Parts: sequence; structure tokens; C-alpha cells
Amino acid sequence: MGSYLRPTELNEALRALGAQGPRTILAGGTDFYPARVGRAIDDDILDITALPLRGIESAGDHWRIGALTTWSQLAAAPLPPYFDALKAAAREVGGVQIQNAGTLAGNLCNASPAADGVPPLLAMDAEIELASAAGERRVPLAQFVTGNRKTARRADELVTAIRVPKPAAGTQSAFLKLGARRYLVISIVMVAATIEPDGRGQILRARVAVGACSPAAQRLGALESALGGLPIDARLATVACAEHLAQTLTPIDDVRGSAHYRNDAALTLVRRALAGLGAQMATNADRPPNPKGAP
Repeated sequence: MGSYLRPTELNEALRALGAQGPRTILAGGTDFYPARVGRAIDDDILDITALPLRGIESAGDHWRIGALTTWSQLAAAPLPPYFDALKAAAREVGGVQIQNAGTLAGNLCNASPAADGVPPLLAMDAEIELASAAGERRVPLAQFVTGNRKTARRADELVTAIRVPKPAAGTQSAFLKLGARRYLVISIVMVAATIEPDGRGQILRARVAVGACSPAAQRLGALESALGGLPIDARLATVACAEHLAQTLTPIDDVRGSAHYRNDAALTLVRRALAGLGAQMATNADRPPNPKGAP
């Protein structure tokens, strides 16, 4: 039987990680417990659920999402349309019970290639805030998740928050997921996209990320470059081509789908996300503002 600690202060948790050797960090437990069904738990546990690491706040040029914020809390939070993709992903993370317990940081630290939270946060240029007894550092999410079940977190570090930079006004996002059924399913392909407008109906910046098609979710840099400066409308879908995906993605054959199927599905979902996002943003731009007091 391993040891168990449940500190109530961050410094106490960091001292334990730094001085007492590697520990398994426990937050929502939605991956930890299923992986240990049928055997005694002998890990040295650091239970962080009593730490003050919950909530979402606006902090100058970014939003800060506490590491213990759950998917249900995120989905219910009053956030701008920029968060629509992340909220859509939140509703795809298991069932309601899992969403009530599972945390955003836990999803990232688990580092599954099919982790629902990674593509939306990649498309938001998110950074991971890490703390240790020696100090703090921030790592771009694209560098934090380094492969299948691998991250850049050191054994003496704890993820304390996710930082999301604030984009240009009017930025919106979309998330699409393909699975073998509609709910409670591991992804075959996921796509997240964000579009920042330049105020003249054109794309200032576009970010597109694909999950479950490589050891870690990936941004499609060539496609993002091709989208820059284009008019924002449903025709954005025609820009995406197979070459944009082939330069970045490395899908595999597994029980959920073949590599060939994943490539085709990813391209279809990228096009659908861009078409829907472009059409929605064009409609919103054309719609006159409501008179005061109008519904």
C-alpha cells in the first residue's frame, strides 16, 4: 500500500513533490481509477482536490483556467464565443458524471491522442502554467503534450492553470468529433478551428487542430497560412486539401478506424468546421445590431 497525501495549500503540495520523490497526482480520478480496476492501489498518491485551483478568470490579456476546473464548470461558465469549441468538447467528455469530476488539466496531463480538450486548446494558443518548489514556468500546449501519454511536466511539478490569450474582437471557434456512436465514445477524429477577423471581413489569423490522428494532436500550419487574408464565409471549406493534412498527421490503423479512413474523415471534418464557422461569422457580421431592449 502506497502513501496518501491530501494537502490544502499549494506550497505544501509542491514541497511534497520536491522532497518526497515522484508521486501519482490525483484530481478527478476519471482515468486513474478505471486503469486500476481489479488490483490494489499501491501508488504514492498526491490528492490535489483540496487545493484552491478552480475557476475561470479574466486576467489582463488572457483568461486563466484553474487546473481543477471541471468540464461541467467550464460548460456552464459565461464565456465569449471564442470558447464555443472548448465548451463543445466539454460536452463530449464522457457522461455527466465524468464531466462533473474530470478536470481540464487532468485531460491534458493524461495526454491521450484522443483527449477531447487538446485540439480546442491548441487552436486557442493555450499555455500550461506549471509550479514547483523552485518556481513557476509556462509551456505552450503544443510543447507540453509531447506524445502518447507523455508530457513535459517534471516529476516535481504540478500543473496549476491553463492560460488562454485573448484574441481579436469577434473571434469564434468550432469543434467537431467523429466516433462510432454519438455519445460516450473515444474519438476517431477531432477537429477544432478558430478564426480571428481583421474587422474588414477577412481572416487575420486562423488556427486549425486535429486530434486522434497522431501521437499528440497537431496544428495544421500549412492550412492556417493558406487561410490568412481570405474573406470569411462558407467558401473557406474549399481551401483545405489532403496535402495540408498529410504534411502533419500520422494516423494509425486501430479498432476504431484505419489510417486511410481517419485521413478522409479528418479532411471532411476540417472542411465542415471551416464552412460552418465561416458562414456563421459572415452572418453575424451582416446582421444589424438589435435596438436597445429588443429580444
